[in-house]
Amino acid sequence: MVKVCFVCLGNICRSPTAEGIMNVFVQEANLQHKIKVDSAGTSAFHEGEPADPRSQKAANQRGYELTSRARAFRKSDISQFDYIVAMDTTNRNEILKMCSSDHQKEKLHLLRDFDPKSSPESSVPDPYYGGANGFSEVLNICERGCQGLLQTIRADKSYG
Repeated sequence: MVKVCFVCLGNICRSPTAEGIMNVFVQEANLQHKIKVDSAGTSAFHEGEPADPRSQKAANQRGYELTSRARAFRKSDISQFDYIVAMDTTNRNEILKMCSSDHQKEKLHLLRDFDPKSSPESSVPDPYYGGANGFSEVLNICERGCQGLLQTIRADKSYG
């Protein structure tokens, strides 16, 4: 079983959006028995809360459902997941501080690194303080990144 964890700051906007999208892509590829998806935040500001209502609305309009509850990313998650996918460089750097080996660091990626149209080191913008267009743009970015991530996993694990 390949385990993927998407990580942003509060785990109510970007990472649950990526989780919801990836779950749909995994199901459409009939790989739900081989790939498990989760999300977390580097802070515990919103622990136990559902995804931001604006994220949920934007996702629902495209046929995605965001069902997860916010949780904090823990150091133990590093050993539990095969792919730790940060939404931005700030959160990636917070996770890097928790890594104790090169092997652990190799599990850490930025979502946009899986999108061939994105520049290296690009971040998924945080839509929290913006308008509805920001949530739609996050969906666009997450769809492209998750498509690339799924292709990478399929190639790495020979999942056809």
